[in-house]
Amino acid sequence: MADRIMFRTNGTATPGYLARPARPGPGVIVIQEWWGLVPQIEHVADRLAEEGFVALAPDLYHGQSTTSPDQAGKLMMSLRIDEAARDLAAAIDYLAALPEVIAPKVGTMGFCMGGALSLFAACRNPEVGAAVVFYGGHPNVQPDLKSLEAPVLGIFAGKDTFVTPQMVAGLDSQLTQLGKRHTFHTYAGATHAFFNEERPEVYDPAAAADAWAKSIAFLRRELKA
Repeated sequence: MADRIMFRTNGTATPGYLARPARPGPGVIVIQEWWGLVPQIEHVADRLAEEGFVALAPDLYHGQSTTSPDQAGKLMMSLRIDEAARDLAAAIDYLAALPEVIAPKVGTMGFCMGGALSLFAACRNPEVGAAVVFYGGHPNVQPDLKSLEAPVLGIFAGKDTFVTPQMVAGLDSQLTQLGKRHTFHTYAGATHAFFNEERPEVYDPAAAADAWAKSIAFLRRELKA
């Protein structure tokens, strides 16, 4: 079961997509790519619900979305990170308070821009107990890694020219030096956004299926009720 909802953020309302499983379970925040809260992201929330998670995808663009890469880039760069941080914090609080969410902490899962924000939200919100980062990158998102408490699962592509292997290695090194628990997987033959089945030019079914299985296992392990 899924609904389009509104939740309160600093006196205003933020829209979102809430997918519920058949029985109570852990909660996961799903964070959009630069396109906005599009049907593909809603489908990720639906798939999480099928796996037993209560999934909330907040609309960080507040009603705007696009299929144009140029417009998506403009929307991403015009996103105010402080406002996104408040929206994500409010979404986490809203999700954690739902009666059907039975785990003590929630997870975050994000893709591209949303992957960067998944790690960012985990660093800022101690209510986050697990963060999944799919090829996360945003030039204006700088997570405070010293504050990170949650374990991180990083999913990356070996042929990514946006979140390059060098960037991944740098993040891995920082997390290791800080003693932060994390596991990274890189799919050597995949390119950026390989998980997005709506983009046949980059979609890699085998890598996407393996990454999904690893993500579900990670969230189940870390978000035990």
